[in-house]
Amino acid sequence: MIRALLRFAHTRRFAFRCIAIAMVLAMVATACLGQLAYIQLLNGKTTAQAATASRTLPVTIRASRGKILDTNGTVLAQSVERYTIVADPEAIATFVPTNCTARTKDNCQEIDGKPVGATGAAAVARMLAPVLGMNAMELGAKLSVGGRYALLKKDVTPTVKRQIDKLNLGGYIYGELQSERLYSDGTMLGALLGGVNAKGQGVAGVEQMENKTLTGTDGYKVYQQGNGGEEIPGTVTKSKDAVNGSDVTLTIDSDVDWYVKKVLTEGKQTYDADWAIAAVQDLRDNQIIALDDTDQIQAGSDQAKMNVARSVRETFEPGSIGKVFSMAGLMQTGLHQMSDKFTVPDHLLKNGQSYKDATTHGSEHWTMAGILEQSSNVGMIMASDKYSNADRYAFLSKFGMGQSSGLGIPGESVGLLTNPESWDGRTENTVLFGQGYATNVLQLTNAIATVANKGVKRQQSLIKSVTDADGHVSEPAKAAPTRVVDEQVAAQLMNAMESSAEHYSAFAGVDGYRIAAKSGTAEVPGSNGKLTSIISDWSAIIPADNPRFVVTVVLKNPQGSYGGLTAGPVFKKIGEFLMQKYEVPTSTPRSDAIPVQW
Repeated sequence: MIRALLRFAHTRRFAFRCIAIAMVLAMVATACLGQLAYIQLLNGKTTAQAATASRTLPVTIRASRGKILDTNGTVLAQSVERYTIVADPEAIATFVPTNCTARTKDNCQEIDGKPVGATGAAAVARMLAPVLGMNAMELGAKLSVGGRYALLKKDVTPTVKRQIDKLNLGGYIYGELQSERLYSDGTMLGALLGGVNAKGQGVAGVEQMENKTLTGTDGYKVYQQGNGGEEIPGTVTKSKDAVNGSDVTLTIDSDVDWYVKKVLTEGKQTYDADWAIAAVQDLRDNQIIALDDTDQIQAGSDQAKMNVARSVRETFEPGSIGKVFSMAGLMQTGLHQMSDKFTVPDHLLKNGQSYKDATTHGSEHWTMAGILEQSSNVGMIMASDKYSNADRYAFLSKFGMGQSSGLGIPGESVGLLTNPESWDGRTENTVLFGQGYATNVLQLTNAIATVANKGVKRQQSLIKSVTDADGHVSEPAKAAPTRVVDEQVAAQLMNAMESSAEHYSAFAGVDGYRIAAKSGTAEVPGSNGKLTSIISDWSAIIPADNPRFVVTVVLKNPQGSYGGLTAGPVFKKIGEFLMQKYEVPTSTPRSDAIPVQW
């Protein structure tokens, strides 16, 4: 009896437990059904919208940076499509390859038609390493770190990116679209072109100068994405096209610039110079067709981003080339003509200061043209007895000394021309023959071009045109030309400069062509602050009878010193190349030379 009662009590407790559990399960089921009903019937639209929103994301469409081209359309700098390959290590840890069957062939993973034979990071590494050209074990280590982001490789080409896409690793491996800036081979125009930073912004040279023009405007697209980030067709809700940056065409002729750099490099070696720079200006439109130096810097390199081109930053005393500008002022103010006669010794004492010519000579009977032809410092001082300091300064300024070229090149050094009030008793005379102020190769070239342009100073140009993304071509505005000296004064200067060029014809002449030129040599302070360094330069107009080009060559510390004997021969090679390349007609014989002696 007692045993039966115990069994009944146990059975009843068990029944209560079952009932209690059943009631709990019923309540849970009721709650689930209620929630399901709520989601499906009452909140279905909201839930669907949330799901759609979770996979609807805006994607930036990157604009391409514009190209930089030379005057003939040769590409000097361009941006190309590149990818940064990135992994999701956390997702990769759970990766299990899908064997390829008839049903899974569009989304499966194999290696050479065989199963991958691993899972997780090891599997992904086996598949991906050959495509990326990486070691599988090293790649596996990169994929085994924690977190959701691991950078695997930069600057991957679109071809490699397409190979990665065929591995069906969407959601585990993806590519971030980037761009890489590529430049023409070699060191031609290296620092002048400059470079861009990691964000694709110009930070030096033409890249910086024209950054706003070259930079495009990114677009975007909003659409639903699949698990691998791919676009689900028909889900685009909003979009805006990217606008690529404009292409910038330079006035530079890369063929000419390449040859100029070659000749400069050879000249530096021949004369054991510290460096050499040169500029070539086309007088038809005052375009710079070559501007280079002997520095060996590749465009886009760290050096190019951190340095200003030597051809732009280097300043120097022009030496006797400066006599051209002083003589222009002397004639324009009515003090002299090129035919005026002087008796010129080789040395002179004035106001307690001693001056001398480069060579020893007796009292020579030279005209003004002869003073320029013989490059006499003493003659310049004698001719300038009534030439005021204010006029000396004014005409140097009018020719552009100590002023920006107006090209806007970042880092251009404008040189130095102090006010006449600050000149001492020596400087007021040395400025007559190109000492006591500093210029750069662009200023000097355009100053000589002013003489060739019949006394009119015109704005140089380095940018030929800009072509926007729609193909519209525009040319940059130029400053209005200004007359510096009368045409008759410029003609006399050309005549005397032609005699000066003939003085060095054996070294710097170009067969078949008349040349109007002036050489210069100036002592400049060395590293110890003393006048221990030499600048030798030569600036020439060719042909003199029908001006087409101005070429300026500058050498630092050449063996041979005088500009006509060092920079002159370098010019000779450039001049010969220009005449041949552009098929310039040979000169007519000279018949109107102003006498250099009397």
